[in-house]
Amino acid sequence: MWDQPYLETCCRAALHRLVLAGGIGRPPALKDGPCLQRLTADGFARRRPDGRYELTEAGAARHRLEIEPAGGAGPAG
Repeated sequence: MWDQPYLETCCRAALHRLVLAGGIGRPPALKDGPCLQRLTADGFARRRPDGRYELTEAGAARHRLEIEPAGGAGPAG
């Protein structure tokens, strides 16, 4: 049975942008701020002392589970 919290499309997109941001993190004053707050409440992101959001291990696992399979095997090369 699925026991993970449901992520709206906008929050899945915010999670993916968080992955793409890497170590730089995401600033709080963007349009996806509410989704970043929701991801933080669910344990998929955390807010750093400098105010930026970064991915947690749980967030990386959720991204692998829910978002990476849709993207295929990655860039061809």
